[in-house]
Amino acid sequence: MKSLQTLLVAFLCTAGMLSCGKDNISGNADDIPGLGGDTWVKGPVDDWILSNLTVPLNVSVKYKWDQSEMEFNKIIVPPDEEKIIPVLSAVKQVWIDNYVAETNALFMKKYCPKFFVLAGSASWNMDGTITLGQAEGGRKILLYQLNDFRIKGMDGYVPEDSFTVKQMFHTIQHEFAHILHQNVMYPQEFKQISVGNYTSNWNNVSDEAANEMGFISAYAMSFPDEDFVEMAAIMLVEGRAWFNIMVNNLSSEEAQTKLKQKEAMLVNYFKDVWNIDFYSLQTRTRASITALVK
Repeated sequence: MKSLQTLLVAFLCTAGMLSCGKDNISGNADDIPGLGGDTWVKGPVDDWILSNLTVPLNVSVKYKWDQSEMEFNKIIVPPDEEKIIPVLSAVKQVWIDNYVAETNALFMKKYCPKFFVLAGSASWNMDGTITLGQAEGGRKILLYQLNDFRIKGMDGYVPEDSFTVKQMFHTIQHEFAHILHQNVMYPQEFKQISVGNYTSNWNNVSDEAANEMGFISAYAMSFPDEDFVEMAAIMLVEGRAWFNIMVNNLSSEEAQTKLKQKEAMLVNYFKDVWNIDFYSLQTRTRASITALVK
């Protein structure tokens, strides 16, 4: 699960007690949305999903609201329907198509999660962090915060929106890297590079401070698995030039060494296990993101 440090939003949950008496029931039970299942006439969104995801990859997408797919103790809003095709088109362009280009369609058919659930807002946590995505058993991915997604050509887009766009792709790449290492584990030596520096208090550390300790992000400090997938996600989204500049500008030579060791193990893992040229995938991914936001 990917979480990003942000401001804590407090909310108040209230609950009322209703008796079972007939006189306390107002309205018609048949009017309760979702009771017994919602139906709708399929339209362009459903056609796009069928043609671009379901038929070629056997992937289904739930974008109509279903609280049972979400956390019951969180306040989450549904996605705006006009965001569905732009978001999924971008996901296909930046993530799916680039992996297919570096591997083949069979690879993504096998490892791509088969069920996507979409939500409009982020999922806020009590420790001041937010959850932007979740992967469940390699089968299901929940994507949050769709309503903030804007790319070049969409109404209201400004260049600063590229941060939100990159957050979404960061989330997807992060969760997919989890799926890969859950199928074939990365080298155990990776865990030894920063042994003793992992902490549950990562959310009290800035990304810059984490960099100086040999981590690519603060969240990477939470656990070795998160360290590995953060390396993959951020390097893919930000690109090789960004990574090299970040590492070379660190004041700590020890941190530079650790990050370069992690990079080398990651690149070798992708090549040895999946026969993927990570740097080529990185170039394709970064170019695809740039095309969307600039």
